[in-house]
Amino acid sequence: MPTRAMGRTLLPKRIALPVFASDALSSVAYAPDEVILTLGLAGVAASGISLWVGVGVLGILTVVVLSYRQTVHAYPSGGGDYEVAKHNLGAKAGLGVASALLMDYILTVAVSVSSGARYLSTALPMLAGYEVVISLCVITILALLNLRGMRESGTAFAIPTYIYMGAVGLMAVTGLVQQAMGTLGRAPSAHYELAAAPGYETGLIGIAGFFLVLRAFSSGCAALTGVEAISNGVPALTKPKSRNAATTLALLGTISALMLFSILHLARATGVKIVEPGSHQLREAGRVVDGVTTDPVIGQLAATIFADAKPLFFLVTVVTGLILVLAANTAFNGFPQLASVLSRDRFLPIQLYNRGDRLSYSNGIVVLAAAAGVLIVVFDAEVTRLIQMYIVGVFISFTTSQLGMIRHWNRELRVCVDAAKRRRIRRSRLINSIGLVCTGLVLIVVTITKFTHGAWLTLLLMAIVFVLMLGIHRHYAVTSQQMVVEDWDTEHVLPSRVRALVLVSKLDRPAMRAIAYARATNPSALQLVTVEIEPGDAQRLLTQWEESGTDVALTVLDSPFRDITGPVVTHVRSLHNRSPRDITVVYIPYFLLHHSFEHLLHNHSAAKLRRELQRVPGVVVVLVPYKLHRGLPSAATVAPEDRDPLWSGGELPSRPLRPLGAREPVDPRWEHGR
Repeated sequence: MPTRAMGRTLLPKRIALPVFASDALSSVAYAPDEVILTLGLAGVAASGISLWVGVGVLGILTVVVLSYRQTVHAYPSGGGDYEVAKHNLGAKAGLGVASALLMDYILTVAVSVSSGARYLSTALPMLAGYEVVISLCVITILALLNLRGMRESGTAFAIPTYIYMGAVGLMAVTGLVQQAMGTLGRAPSAHYELAAAPGYETGLIGIAGFFLVLRAFSSGCAALTGVEAISNGVPALTKPKSRNAATTLALLGTISALMLFSILHLARATGVKIVEPGSHQLREAGRVVDGVTTDPVIGQLAATIFADAKPLFFLVTVVTGLILVLAANTAFNGFPQLASVLSRDRFLPIQLYNRGDRLSYSNGIVVLAAAAGVLIVVFDAEVTRLIQMYIVGVFISFTTSQLGMIRHWNRELRVCVDAAKRRRIRRSRLINSIGLVCTGLVLIVVTITKFTHGAWLTLLLMAIVFVLMLGIHRHYAVTSQQMVVEDWDTEHVLPSRVRALVLVSKLDRPAMRAIAYARATNPSALQLVTVEIEPGDAQRLLTQWEESGTDVALTVLDSPFRDITGPVVTHVRSLHNRSPRDITVVYIPYFLLHHSFEHLLHNHSAAKLRRELQRVPGVVVVLVPYKLHRGLPSAATVAPEDRDPLWSGGELPSRPLRPLGAREPVDPRWEHGR
């Protein structure tokens, strides 16, 4: 796709919602599981407050959505929390937020795909035990689809996302109607008794119970993940970009809130219970029940509400697993966008800034897929282990962004004189102030309750990414500084002489082509250089040299250790040391192969020589290619456009050259070697 087609890749709201909101919408599928699972550690009585924990989560969700609606208007250029922190709190704060967001996106893919694989194995028991393989295959498919372009992948994912919202909405409405009519059944796990786990025998009473509620609240806040993705992807939306982004955020917040509250309410009404495998918490008639695996919340609700409509049960289960997979698509859009912004600021490799052939950030997509795949393999695609690492980075970026926006509004107030606009700014600052308090408290809770469960690893990885980005920025700064021209007069001084060396092992077609090319550049002096590896090699070359009539000085270098690179580099370095103001141009002939597997049949000495010679000051390396043809390169087999005037069968370029038989002037300082 040409660059001028960029406008056709922008997303309208109907596609932007499933593209950027699928992560947050899918969080509704596993956030209730984590809340009920955590509270279940204290026994059946504790699980009754899951709805109130959900109310707290919805309050935080409302504040965060309102805050980010202001962010997309204030910073519509993309980068989201990173741009807010960088412009208002400094580059180091922005870099800290960026490291948190990058880890958040990687964990989004790992958690979403792993959770989706779990739901799929619930619907299809034959897939149980293959969650890692399924997850890796899904990541590969998502990466390939996103490499085709954001709009193309968004269009492909929009239909499943809308089907998911419709299926869960139908389940919620049907369940509420059944509850109102008194026909709502009991969940498959409702008949089990739930005993408290060791250490929580007193339920929610005491310090342990208090921290358990806080831990359940922090787990439920996973429903907020993905809200920030829209602020990072504002440039990808159609105009007016900020207004469309704010509308998409409002739709996201409303749908997520309704779905989360409905699921938690119906889970309590149907008596859903979830325990970790092997926890020995389930009891039946007073006896411990082992070997029972409790299905996810939505799976149990679908089985209860649609007990007489199995197709609808399978629809809810399958599309829930599918949306959990597609939630990773949010990260596949957010991560490359953020990586491109960081690359623009020289905190990540510049390869991440460029777009691919389909106008997508191809390199960022590949990096994200590889990093998420590593996490899935390491953690065996276990959602409960991965989600403990997940939420810390999210709330670090949330909290830092709120503080940055408060400073942004303070700066706006100092220069604004319009009374109506000042009132709007104060209202915006109040929203961000409430958001700072709420997200800051959640961050403290998350850090305390999840630190030993895996959050410490996220903080460690964030620190590593932070230091890495600082090192990359320092490298680019040093490189740019050294390439700046400080004295134009000095840079324009020409070398005193240009000496040419042609490295040859025998006088074949590639070597003769390199000699012809070196002569065409009309150097001050020309010399052939060869290295004797085996006895007799030099004598055979001397024989060819005498028979060819090539009147160019030939130097043979000894190599007692059968090395080519070392003697050549030493020889070239000695020439530079004798006359530092001269330029030495080294011509290395090589031939182009037809097939990649043919490279295994050659030693690649030209590439090694080039790498080492480039380190020598005052040296320019020229690779002279010779294209191998199929069969003999005669006039009958070589196409006219492939005929090269620089080998002995053609004509030399039409510029003044010394006759081939004329003796080249040889500098006495070059008379060394054998």
